[in-house]
Amino acid sequence: MGEFVRVEVADAIATIRLDRPKMNALNAQVQEEIAAAAAEVSQDAAVRAVILYGGERVFAAGADIKEMEQLGYPQMAERSARLQAAFSAVADIPKPVVAAVTGYALGGGLELALCADFRVLGESAKVGQPEILLGVIPGAGGTQRLPRLIGPARAKDLIFTGRHVAAAEALAIGLADAVVPDEEVYQAARDMVARYATGPALALRAAKQAVNMGLEVDLATGLEIERLQFAALFATEDQKTGMRSFVERSEAAFEGR
Repeated sequence: MGEFVRVEVADAIATIRLDRPKMNALNAQVQEEIAAAAAEVSQDAAVRAVILYGGERVFAAGADIKEMEQLGYPQMAERSARLQAAFSAVADIPKPVVAAVTGYALGGGLELALCADFRVLGESAKVGQPEILLGVIPGAGGTQRLPRLIGPARAKDLIFTGRHVAAAEALAIGLADAVVPDEEVYQAARDMVARYATGPALALRAAKQAVNMGLEVDLATGLEIERLQFAALFATEDQKTGMRSFVERSEAAFEGR
């Protein structure tokens, strides 16, 4: 457990909880602790799904600007590599991940939420990539993950203007997967991933890898990735359980093996 990031596990769902008052600014220490938390939940077989959560007030208002203000190119070239590695560790968690967003998810905060598979926003939440207003661009995946999610034109609008996007618009453009009352955000995220807690963990991992890797290659290569993942699952107990249950018309009890 880190000073500002902790992992809480209940009912096979892990919550990666950011807790750096007041706005969960993502300084270097928080980034390192996020990477450690991602590694922990990735390796824990008891964890079947993950929630990213910043608390009832705010998800993460962005990077720690005071920490970066006086840095030059040599320092940021090294630090930005560690920043991207930390967030990529979240994106690479081989389990379903949902970001539960309250308050603000700006700059690095939105980039962290983009690393999740799904995003649940509170009704008053605001998201955006305001880096352009500081004379820079997103550096933790915003220029890459955002256009892959909502398309290049919409992503450019957000990145070029730096404007804040309300929850309703985020839902309309595909940046959010659900919008709920602010006080229901965390529970809605738990409800969203609860179905995976008893699901076939190896098949879910294969599905996530196939989709994510397939997006980065041509169709023929993507189909080969899918074929290999599909065939490999026939070496698992869960495949035998699932197909036997189908034939017998009974409910499958997957064990993640």
